[in-house]
Amino acid sequence: MSALHSAITSITQNIPSFLRQPAEALIGEQCYDILVYNFDITHVDCLKYALSKGLGLGIVVGGGIVKIPQILKIVGSGSARGLSLSAYILETASYAINLAYASRNRFPFSTYGENFFLTIQNVIITLLILFFSTPRGAILTSKQSSGGNLSKVITGLVLTLVTGVVLWSENLCPPGMLALLQAATLPLSLISKAPQILSNHKHKSTGNLSAFAVFNALLGCLARLFTTKQEVDDPLIFWGFAGAAVLNAVLALQMIAYWKNPGGTENDLLKSNIRRHSAEERGTTSHTSPEKIFSNDTGVGKRWARKVD
Repeated sequence: MSALHSAITSITQNIPSFLRQPAEALIGEQCYDILVYNFDITHVDCLKYALSKGLGLGIVVGGGIVKIPQILKIVGSGSARGLSLSAYILETASYAINLAYASRNRFPFSTYGENFFLTIQNVIITLLILFFSTPRGAILTSKQSSGGNLSKVITGLVLTLVTGVVLWSENLCPPGMLALLQAATLPLSLISKAPQILSNHKHKSTGNLSAFAVFNALLGCLARLFTTKQEVDDPLIFWGFAGAAVLNAVLALQMIAYWKNPGGTENDLLKSNIRRHSAEERGTTSHTSPEKIFSNDTGVGKRWARKVD
């Protein structure tokens, strides 16, 4: 056994500086000497600390890409169907407060870095939901829709910038107020998931919600419970992640339960019928009445036919 240990340490004690220095920066010189240089993997405290740092780094990297599939899915389909605007607004506010609280308290970046990327990605998704939204029961051309929603996007962007200035300003948001806001993120996080969960349950579908984003958010929250306990041990942060983990688990279960149901809204069905009947008209010379265009199996068409007459 000692011969094996000697053989391993002969390698670990000669690791090049360009590899050693990042490792020392991540887990500290003391734990690097114990775990790597001397290869003592029985040191529990350093082992837990290194595991926490490794998980934290992985979560930060994952946070940088976790919602990109969701963004691409919305842009690719030109629709934010199934995504709750109120849920994303509340979730983004929660992320922003967590980010400001951790940053201003100078916590290690590895314990909150993903919030920086998640906040940016959530802002983008929220703006996309605004851009692709249409009033309930209205069917607009793409030009009308984009023109009308551009003002909403600009307003949302301005409000985001103002919120950021307030949260990072010592004068506008003193430490005591920021601590209260951080405490409020626990119920805020719970409330933020409620509209999405209720929407999924109502339509028996998760719409354009990304499975990659949902399951990675769940795994990230579970890992954060460990890293927060190890490196920060702040109850405000810990219970915030605990509540988020529970609700992300509910979303993950809904994703599994409604996996085969694409769902759809009334507006989606109406647009689909218009496209279908337009294609039929191009292939025939017969006239199609407005009542027929807006008819569908759900009975929604009768209501729309009266509006067209």
